[in-house]
Amino acid sequence: MPAFAAEPAASAVRVDHHMHVHSPAILGFLEGYCASPGRTSPCPPAFTKPLTTDDLLRDMDAAGVQKGWLMSTAYLAQSPMMVPAAPNAVDILRSANDFTVAQARAHPDRLAAFIGVNPLTDAASPEIARWKGDPAVTGIKLHLTNSGLDLRAPDQTARLAAVFRAAAANGWVIMVHMRTRAEDYGARDAEIFLRDVLPAAGDAPVLIAHAGGWGGTDVHTLGALGAFADAIEREPAMRDRLWFDLAQVFNDKTATSDLQALAGLIRRIGPDRFVTGSDWPFAEDLKGYYARTYPRLPLTTEEWRAVSAAEPARR
Repeated sequence: MPAFAAEPAASAVRVDHHMHVHSPAILGFLEGYCASPGRTSPCPPAFTKPLTTDDLLRDMDAAGVQKGWLMSTAYLAQSPMMVPAAPNAVDILRSANDFTVAQARAHPDRLAAFIGVNPLTDAASPEIARWKGDPAVTGIKLHLTNSGLDLRAPDQTARLAAVFRAAAANGWVIMVHMRTRAEDYGARDAEIFLRDVLPAAGDAPVLIAHAGGWGGTDVHTLGALGAFADAIEREPAMRDRLWFDLAQVFNDKTATSDLQALAGLIRRIGPDRFVTGSDWPFAEDLKGYYARTYPRLPLTTEEWRAVSAAEPARR
């Protein structure tokens, strides 16, 4: 019988690989965005709270987290959920990315910056080019749900692959929130992604947010992650290009059976391909999140060490 972790997972968390702080431009945009008839659900309170980088750093300090990967929310500006579209959406996008990169420049030992774009827009390519060669940019964050991207539409998948190719040419880590709005999202979408998008990244590290879902553990997340496990077992070399974050994948209400299924898939893929993350501010109390929620996942102490040590690096 393996020995499951007795110490809080927070004691080993050095890097949180999934965090957000809205820029002033995005905060000014959110009221209209959250009221938009294009949204299918209300904006969560944590999403609209005007938190600052100082708030984030204080929470990191309290949890003993040394570094955070700061994901720009610039992609919100060009989301099709915003109806009508903001006439100054590109200006908001650029300002949001400027803000995120500025935070990394101001705190280089604590924060790593990821710019954001909607891969279906004409602004994506020039925005990626604008940051080429900037050492303050670690990577790019893509959010397929928010961008309205359908992996089953070949023309849209081709545009996503082009963005992967451009980001890889910049030497960046590519973070992708892969889950789409498809009601039957799952293994089929992961298989399309692996066939038609991942090769465009070359040898650039690709980090799949929320372990293939959008937060929570359900049949869709487990189906997508299972497809990754199957693919890696067929082609083990693929494993070296892929990483998965555990941000908000499970919480205090997640069923034991789902936690066991998730742990089983983590073992099939390898715990060293999974990284710690919180999706802050959705886990505003980082210390509590890592101390109480993370240990619910039934991994052994050795497996947790592998997760805590995992670190995708830009080329």
